[in-house]
Amino acid sequence: MVQDFLNTVRIGSYGPDLLTDLELARRWATSAVESWSAVNGVDASPPVLNQADLTRLQALRETIAKLVAGDPVTSGSASVSASFAVSESGDVRLEPVGSGWRWLASALWTEILLSQQANTWRRVKRCHSPHCDSTFYDRSKNNSGVWHDVKTCGNAANLRASRARRRASANQTDR
Repeated sequence: MVQDFLNTVRIGSYGPDLLTDLELARRWATSAVESWSAVNGVDASPPVLNQADLTRLQALRETIAKLVAGDPVTSGSASVSASFAVSESGDVRLEPVGSGWRWLASALWTEILLSQQANTWRRVKRCHSPHCDSTFYDRSKNNSGVWHDVKTCGNAANLRASRARRRASANQTDR
């Protein structure tokens, strides 16, 4: 859910920023909550978003993107709550609470907390390509991934590096 939320930003020429248009944001939220509910075995309804929620969601996205990048985050972020619940099997879990953007923020912070506790948060990364703002989950064995897609962003970077090495090698042999 966190990766999907961060990828609501406009990425190159691949569509609009999904948090600048209320209808697009509502569609994204509905899809995200349905997916989150299925994964967590919870029957959650998507929050009703209004125009004011978009600004708060954009700020939240920026804050979480800073966390992913390892940048300092100010503590001025609006606080949200979560609730403890017990499943039928006796598992204790955190459940999002609130309405509008606060419900989404509660769900996102809950997922981040759980990811940090499971030591998987370090695998959520931002693509290193300067022309790409994609966030991805690094599934490499040694957590060394730097591009969201090696075939697109990685190939271009590797090609530039290879050409630079060839030029440097050619310049040294010309001397």
